[in-house]
Amino acid sequence: MLNIILLLVGLIIIAVGVIMIYDARILTKKMFSFGDQNEATSGLKILGFVFSIIGVLIIFFNIQ
Repeated sequence: MLNIILLLVGLIIIAVGVIMIYDARILTKKMFSFGDQNEATSGLKILGFVFSIIGVLIIFFNIQ
């Protein structure tokens, strides 16, 4: 049962990371209102990449 829960948590984290990567510009315009949106966009893309890696690691170590 714990394996299934960890698998679902890993998949959700991966999905959030991928959404952050692809929709970073839209999320930046919607959530932040400061001048330099390029830095915020690259920050969200890096954060999304880290989320995706964390999700993959959860799934990887859950399977073994």
